[in-house]
Amino acid sequence: MKKKVFFKTFGCRTNQFDTQVMMSHLRSHELVFDERECDVVVVNSCTVTNGADASVRNYINQLKRKNPDAQIILAGCGAHSKGESLLKERKVFGVMGHSEKEKIDTLLDETKPFYRIGDLKHIDETIVESFVGKSRAFIKIQEGCDFRCSYCIIPYVRGNARSHKEETILEQVRRLAANGFGEFILTGTNVGSYGKDRDTSLATLLKKMSLIRGVRRIRIGSLEPIQIDDAFKELLDEPWMAKHLHIALQHTSDKMLEIMNRRNRFAEDIVLFESLAERGYALGTDFIVGHPGEDEAAWKEAMQRVRKLPLTHIHAFTYSKRDNTPSATMKPEVRGDIAKARYKELTALIAEKNYAFRKAHATGLEVLVESEKEGVYSGLDQYFNRIFIESNDDLTSNWIYVDAEVTKETNRATL
Repeated sequence: MKKKVFFKTFGCRTNQFDTQVMMSHLRSHELVFDERECDVVVVNSCTVTNGADASVRNYINQLKRKNPDAQIILAGCGAHSKGESLLKERKVFGVMGHSEKEKIDTLLDETKPFYRIGDLKHIDETIVESFVGKSRAFIKIQEGCDFRCSYCIIPYVRGNARSHKEETILEQVRRLAANGFGEFILTGTNVGSYGKDRDTSLATLLKKMSLIRGVRRIRIGSLEPIQIDDAFKELLDEPWMAKHLHIALQHTSDKMLEIMNRRNRFAEDIVLFESLAERGYALGTDFIVGHPGEDEAAWKEAMQRVRKLPLTHIHAFTYSKRDNTPSATMKPEVRGDIAKARYKELTALIAEKNYAFRKAHATGLEVLVESEKEGVYSGLDQYFNRIFIESNDDLTSNWIYVDAEVTKETNRATL
């Protein structure tokens, strides 16, 4: 029986890619884009925090009211952490692990509740040729992580680091480029670990990608400071490299980095960031605010150090407990109101740094236009800043060069 299938994706870019993998394997069923008019909803879940689990559960509960007859299949990281319990509670019809994505078409034919969790050693062989509703292409180059940061559950639900085959990645890029995609975002659980298990490296992969006809810009999802080696630095001036790097620091207090079981320390981090800024790069980072043990002295030191860093972007979030991680039992905890105040202080500072950077880099911006609303187009420039463009011409999916009028809130241009 042919079923209408709707995909709901939570979480990271890796999950977005995994959803595209599942979509590409629909053969005997129909992809639809309305959750109220489908037979099956595949929930590609995130479990990075307890809050992420709650969001997935809330969505499932709401869905049962919107479309009570729809079967719900739980996929993604939450399948590994919460799948069994949700199946027992009859909240979902089926549970499928990461290794089962490519079997989605046959799993949709199941007539009885199922639990197919698979294993955490699988590597996808799927070559994705298109991205529904996207002008940029995400390329997953690896799975899993060998790090064991104290706050993180992800290695336990995605497994240890393992790289996709180079030829599979390159073939995927070739096909996507032939289908009109010019910007590629490399993603994975720990992108910078690519190649260590295949006697190659991220730098080698980037060079080979850049030689493929149609590849205009390559962005890298997130890197660890220790993964930016000399071979990678040799590529920094290449025209196809997006002039933005996201380097996960998580904190700037060495005390907190040790508590978090991180491998980076501030003395090395600031040298790295300053050297990259000198090469013209916008620099972003992750930062956890309010992790257990973050006392006033640690926070004050952290903010002093953030002021010194040439940061332009930040993915900051207040610490949220994730059960079954070392951090979940750590004391003393930081009060919620204190964590929120620190979060506001941090993000306000980075907003000022970003504004200063945008004012200094307002000309010759290369923008891939992604969307349009009421005659205003928008897309990201090479520095990962969003540009809003007024034009009477249809600019959708076009590459354009603009000079921007910069305000604290936005970058705007007129063509």
